[in-house]
Amino acid sequence: MNSIAAYIILGVSLAAPVGPVNAGLLDTGIKNGFFHAWIFGIGALTADVLYMIMVYFGIGQIIEFPLVKIILWSFGCFVLTYTGIESLLSLHKIDVSLKFGKKVRLRRSILSGFFMSLLNPLTILFWLGIYGSILAENAGNFAGHQLIINSVAIIAGVLLWDTFMATLSSGARRLLSTRLLKVISIISSLFMIGFGIYFGFQAYHALF
Repeated sequence: MNSIAAYIILGVSLAAPVGPVNAGLLDTGIKNGFFHAWIFGIGALTADVLYMIMVYFGIGQIIEFPLVKIILWSFGCFVLTYTGIESLLSLHKIDVSLKFGKKVRLRRSILSGFFMSLLNPLTILFWLGIYGSILAENAGNFAGHQLIINSVAIIAGVLLWDTFMATLSSGARRLLSTRLLKVISIISSLFMIGFGIYFGFQAYHALF
């Protein structure tokens, strides 16, 4: 039990650092409420699981090819910069007096989370490094089914953090003023744009 709890805590710690996905989740919760933010997190988690499966079956090595890295950096730059700018342009939609999520489809929220995580090179390198190290460390100590249990515990930790962030962001809308919510949304958007520009520089250096 202690081992499973440790892997759940590990999942939380993996999901907690400030990054484009957390910034996007926070922004989604402020604009559209808990369920949209939670669904956004589920979309991001789906991409995480996809990369975990790739690493588990040893096919994550394709990420190491220079051409693949250039493509990932470039797509990451486009997705994050576009999302950040679109978020800035939609600041007028934030109003504490309005109900959540009237005009935004859940499908858009889950796809936004999925592609933001899928095309985020930091996510890819993170799972390759961290999860790959966990597999390497535990391969000799645990049976195959125990590795799967530990992996599920990590996923549960990530889901726990996503639920916390969705609750926090939707609760903030009820507690804070419209002006303060817009400031938070601007900061989140600038984080996404900043990461997008960083990825763009990485793509440029990898290409030239």
